[in-house]
Amino acid sequence: MTLANHWFTEQDERTGTALSLRLGAHVHGEQTPYQRIDIYETDTFGHLMTIDGCTMLSTRDNFLYHEMMSHPVLNAHPCPKRVAIIGGGDCGTLNEVLKHGEVESAIQIEIDERVTRLAERYFPELCARNDDPRAEFFFGDGIQWMKDAAPGSLDVVIIDSTDPVGPAEGLFGKQFYIDVLRALGEGGLMVQQSESPLLHLDLIRDMHAAMREAGFAQTHLLHFPQPIYPSGWWSATMACTRAATLEERLDARAIAALETRYYNASTHRAAFALPGYVREVLDAI
Repeated sequence: MTLANHWFTEQDERTGTALSLRLGAHVHGEQTPYQRIDIYETDTFGHLMTIDGCTMLSTRDNFLYHEMMSHPVLNAHPCPKRVAIIGGGDCGTLNEVLKHGEVESAIQIEIDERVTRLAERYFPELCARNDDPRAEFFFGDGIQWMKDAAPGSLDVVIIDSTDPVGPAEGLFGKQFYIDVLRALGEGGLMVQQSESPLLHLDLIRDMHAAMREAGFAQTHLLHFPQPIYPSGWWSATMACTRAATLEERLDARAIAALETRYYNASTHRAAFALPGYVREVLDAI
């Protein structure tokens, strides 16, 4: 990460790419026990939150990520009553999950409480449903929380984590997926952010392989645009405890009632249509 001439630039040495946004003020910065958090004003993307120098979310484009991390998996499950979100401290995914009336409880497990408190201040639109009586917050280790979860106690697990480094590294391994599978009830689904299909296909392949080795019956990749992340093209990986249609509850009127900006029945179906080179890699697992 560099700051020069009022530009924020995130450089990714692994992939030889970089992203830049022109800045206004640096409105907040702090080192928590877990990570460095900074918040900037930008010329065109509203507020920008970075963690350890990496872009996390912006006011302008966060809806793409949060909608696609929540609605496809919830609409692929026949009755998603009990939802757990691992990570997701900015509360954007929680906000989308709670748009679904059939959800009876949604717990957000975030290791760093400061992410949530700063989101409440600088991204209040993402925290609009934090007072919903169905919402619960646990600030602690998501890996341990999942180990301790009662068998069959969840319908959907959403892993809204940072990149697989630091505190999030353990969320990308076979043992964690075994714990998730045990916590899911019959027909349960898991979805996890899985980086860029253009730049991180090896990671995506390894995630699918680990989920299947852990005992999930199926894995599926879904993809969507995300301008402030490397390559501008992002993905999530869905794992199913049993064979699933992925379109269990696609109803145009019900989806319209969610008041989404990107997600609809058509983008749901399109998200699972994979380019040939991606399909070739995943079919070879």
